[in-house]
Amino acid sequence: MDEHDRIIYIGKSNDIRKRVQQHFQHTTSKAVRMQHQVHQVKYENMGNELMALLRESELIKAHKPVFNRALRRSVFLWGLYLVDTEDGYLALKLQKINKEQRELMAFTAKTEGKEYLFRITERYQLCQKINGLYPSKGACFQFTLKTCKGACIGIEPTWMYNERVRQFVQDVSLPNENQVLLLDGRTEGERGVVLIENGVYRGYGFFKGELEKDVRLSDVIQSKTDDRDSQRLLRAYLRKQHSTAQGN
Repeated sequence: MDEHDRIIYIGKSNDIRKRVQQHFQHTTSKAVRMQHQVHQVKYENMGNELMALLRESELIKAHKPVFNRALRRSVFLWGLYLVDTEDGYLALKLQKINKEQRELMAFTAKTEGKEYLFRITERYQLCQKINGLYPSKGACFQFTLKTCKGACIGIEPTWMYNERVRQFVQDVSLPNENQVLLLDGRTEGERGVVLIENGVYRGYGFFKGELEKDVRLSDVIQSKTDDRDSQRLLRAYLRKQHSTAQGN
């Protein structure tokens, strides 16, 4: 905050002291400007990564700190989109974020998105060529290994291939149902909770004891706005949980 108590920067870290020291050690023009304007530093303990990210996004939108604006626009640069091919197959394409379209997943870097697309292409037995990972006029390399069922050369029926693509989309989308995500709290014996209702982010809160026995969910949840960034953060969290579950 500056000398007029205006918030000039909002950031998230697992080690606040270390992160503040880093800001004051940087010598970029932006860092120096911020160092000259900082009057005091405040922090808020959120207890876990997901709720810290949701809170950070919420506060940046509310306060629009001068040193966050450029950073916020560049958080998610690449998205995974569902595309219909001329042959009737559903393709999963990694493209730069398009504000006019809703992406299935969002990534901070192209390499992150490409690695993820390779993993799910293998996991769901999809085609690297159709998903833009293996440029070829003929069959993809995975077809020779028998891990691709031949969609790349028209052998596999479109309906059969597209079923697996739709299964992936269903697995990574926020389901149109209620979800209660239980997370670490800020202190011992406390839990954090994030509520999703019918696929819509409703908010978060903290509680002690047993949910619905010692405390009602409706009394715990602080109502929040469901927006594109909160959806991306929640999908990224659920994607990691899904990948961990698949790996076990």
